[in-house]
Amino acid sequence: MEPTGRRATGELFLPELCGLRPAFLVILFAQLLAIMLALAPAGEPRSRFETFGFISLYTQLIALLIAATLCLARGWLARLPEPIAVGTSYLLTLLATAVVAELAWWTLGARPGPIRSGHGAFLLRTLGISVIVNALALRYFYVQHHWRRQIEAESRARLQALQSRIRPHFFFNCMNTIASLTRTSPVLAERAVEDLAELFRASLADGTRLVSVAEELRLARHYLEIEALRLGDRLAVEWHIDELPQDARLPALTLQPLLENAIHYGIEPLTEGGTITVTGIRRQERLSIVIANPLGLARPKRAGSRMAQDNVRERLAAHFGPDGTLTISQTETSYTVQLNFPCLSSDAHPDR
Repeated sequence: MEPTGRRATGELFLPELCGLRPAFLVILFAQLLAIMLALAPAGEPRSRFETFGFISLYTQLIALLIAATLCLARGWLARLPEPIAVGTSYLLTLLATAVVAELAWWTLGARPGPIRSGHGAFLLRTLGISVIVNALALRYFYVQHHWRRQIEAESRARLQALQSRIRPHFFFNCMNTIASLTRTSPVLAERAVEDLAELFRASLADGTRLVSVAEELRLARHYLEIEALRLGDRLAVEWHIDELPQDARLPALTLQPLLENAIHYGIEPLTEGGTITVTGIRRQERLSIVIANPLGLARPKRAGSRMAQDNVRERLAAHFGPDGTLTISQTETSYTVQLNFPCLSSDAHPDR
């Protein structure tokens, strides 16, 4: 857990205020505030609208200078402890307000026009409004920032929990296979240990990260090679994956639990074994990976299968939202699971 007042390097509670869209939002907010201020003073409606132009321009200048100041100071503020960054940001907003107020006074204060009060009263009234509005705005940004951090932390914890729920019983099967090979075929046992190490490394990695299709297929092959040592000629795998871009991203260890289901519920119950088919499909910016396995006449209980499938489905949804889905279809002789997810390259969606 992070110490109080500290955060990851470069992380700041303020939103990004540089750019056209933030500038537009700042102008819009300032204009709404100007309308409220123009309608607030007592007097004839005509006198209110006479000052509206000045109040609108005045408020816009203050808001834009505050946004520019916080934008320029963002890198420096991000290196400060959070309480100091919050206090410094507040002082910068008041300083920017005071600068615009002083410029407005010395530009228009000595002329007949919208400024009808003394220098001190004008400055205090402007700063008083700024104290309230900027305090509310910074408080809103602060609460939003920490709410987002909490949501992200909960999402990471959920993904890690889903990762840890991937059924580990194949590890015990692997260990039994390796133990049986150590005397009869030490070379195969050594290769199985290396394959198992790769799977362990992937299962213990950060559950929130995305990996390339190439890496995920490599892990799937490691798993299938270990199972092939146990099942021998009863297990065959056909790969039709030329359409899949190798740099596309998907959650780590997505294919392994589905292949494990295909073996456990499809291949093992069949005396003669069978063939698992893995097919990759690309439709514009959508990718699909289809895993099909044969079914015998006896229908096994599929509670464990549903657990693994629900796990994969939830992880796809956590990373891709509604664009990440898992669908299932079944006939008398085959069982098919299809992964659907957007085609995101490493540049579009880097590892987190």
